[in-house]
Amino acid sequence: RHLVLHEGDKRRYDDAGARPSQGRQLVTQRLAAAGGHEHQGVAAADQVADNGLLVGTETGIAEDGLEQVRCTAAAGDPGNDMTIGKKLPGQPTSEMREQSWTARESWRVFGIMAEFVEATERLSAIRPAVSIFGSARTAPDHPDYLLTERIARLLSDAGFSVVSGGGPGVMEAANKGAFFGKSLSVGLNIQLPHEQRVNAYQDLTQTFRHFFVRKVMFVKFAAAYVVMPGGFGTLDELMEALTLVQTRKYRLMPIILVGSSFWGGLVDWMRTTLVGAGMISPSDLDLIRIIDEPERVVEAIFAHYEHRGFELSEAELEAVLNL
Repeated sequence: RHLVLHEGDKRRYDDAGARPSQGRQLVTQRLAAAGGHEHQGVAAADQVADNGLLVGTETGIAEDGLEQVRCTAAAGDPGNDMTIGKKLPGQPTSEMREQSWTARESWRVFGIMAEFVEATERLSAIRPAVSIFGSARTAPDHPDYLLTERIARLLSDAGFSVVSGGGPGVMEAANKGAFFGKSLSVGLNIQLPHEQRVNAYQDLTQTFRHFFVRKVMFVKFAAAYVVMPGGFGTLDELMEALTLVQTRKYRLMPIILVGSSFWGGLVDWMRTTLVGAGMISPSDLDLIRIIDEPERVVEAIFAHYEHRGFELSEAELEAVLNL
């Protein structure tokens, strides 16, 4: 037989009007009835009485417990002395640790939701916008930095908010060009162990903990993608945009690769290997344009929207909601 005692918040549980002193007697009697010895119930009975808790059933539970103590009265076993070591919970099992981790993971969903909500509300007024990508390692005196700064300034003066990853290198160049232009300079920063720091040329900064939330925001408000030379992160953003447009999960928009000497080999490989093996259609390559001159980047974006405008249609708005 088991008596489960919870050390609680000092509330007295009534057992037909019983008082704490009667609780000691009640526990002792029940242990004796279970075949145990009276001394087995002393520690448990004292604890019950001192806390004003009464056990009201054969497996009695006093609710609101801070700790759960399981006391077993083994019939005819005088060695079962209910020591404090037996009352306290043991070390967490691997199953308990797994449950704790799962609970933390589940609650993390609310943090992700909060990032989506906050970013969507703060960025809702930046359209039309152009997202610019490129390496975080590009030095301020590098030609790619200066070229990015020029493109961003032209876009800003033309009425586009310029959105970058908010960090150093090409991202800084994009924000810097837009910062001194007529339209908003927006940085979508990400918390990273290294490399990433917030640059000083932003009118609006939004910081993310999760890459995937940040990636949605790059696409969600973009009228075009301008992709400068960069590494894995740049390629990731490029392929994300190509996939969304190719699969019609997002509207058709200009995806411009700046720098024919840098991007030409990749596009040639796509044409010979991906198209040649039937992995993509020849028309999929029409989603990409390679341009070298800053003025032509701006012209290409305006040309794409000349006959339709920058406003999203109802179908496109629905697609944005389901990114």
